[in-house]
Amino acid sequence: MKNLSFLALIILFFSSCLEKTDPKMLTNTKWELVALPGLTLPENAKATLLFADSLKVSGKAFCNNYGGKAEIIDGKITLKNLYSTKMFCQETASAESAYMKAINQVNGAKVENNQLLLTDGHKKLMVFKKMKE
Repeated sequence: MKNLSFLALIILFFSSCLEKTDPKMLTNTKWELVALPGLTLPENAKATLLFADSLKVSGKAFCNNYGGKAEIIDGKITLKNLYSTKMFCQETASAESAYMKAINQVNGAKVENNQLLLTDGHKKLMVFKKMKE
């Protein structure tokens, strides 16, 4: 019985350490992409992510603008109903494709030291720095 109680305490401790996404930490914030693992970011274009009221999202994916809605359920974030403009920019096409693929996989977020880390489970997808208002 002692072992079972000890195991329950350990499970409770680790479950309390899991990251929960709080909508207040994202509402009305602006972010600029600084890292997308496996990709060298273009020097001549930027990617941004803006969270407005009601967690509406918008931004620029190096060339095209995009938008949609963030949804937070049970402490996990997903970006839904994403749409974008369809201009072709040869010099940023591969970066834009990688960015849009990654942003569609997001299910977790963590804010630390003016940085936003977007994840898929424990896999780091994107890192943003907070932009000045």
